[in-house]
Amino acid sequence: MQEADADAIAQLDQLLSSEASQAKFVGSNGKEVLIPESVYRILRQVIHAMASGQHISVVAQNRHLTTQEAADILSVSRPFMVKLLEAGDIPHIKVGSHRRIRFEDLMAYKEKRDSQGRLGLKEITKFIHSEGVCEEELSEVEE
Repeated sequence: MQEADADAIAQLDQLLSSEASQAKFVGSNGKEVLIPESVYRILRQVIHAMASGQHISVVAQNRHLTTQEAADILSVSRPFMVKLLEAGDIPHIKVGSHRRIRFEDLMAYKEKRDSQGRLGLKEITKFIHSEGVCEEELSEVEE
C-alpha cells in the first residue's frame, strides 16, 4: 500500500470510528445518497482492517471457490483442503475434474473448526487450573 493511501485510510478509520451520524456518499456531480447501516458497518470493518495492515478479500456469498481459494481462506495447503473435501468435512461439487466449494459451506466449516478450537482451549485451561499447574509455576517464579 502506498504511503498516501495509508494516510487516507488512517484518516477514514479515525473518522468512521468517531462518527455517530449516518454516512453519505457524495458523487462527483454533488448528488448525495445516504449509505445504509448494513453497508456502513461493512465499510467500517474493511477500513479498520486495512488501517491495521490486514489484507481484505470480498467474496460474494453464493460464489463457488476453487480448492486453492478455499485453502487460502482457511490458511491451509491445497492438498490438505482436498483431503478435507474427500473426507466429507466440507461439501463440494465437481465441475469436470475440478472441485468447487460454496463460500457458505466453507465459512460454516471454518466457524465449526474455530468454535471447536475455542472449546478445546477452554477445556485445556480448565484442566490446567484444576491440576494447579498455574499456581505451582507462579510460586516458582515468585521464589
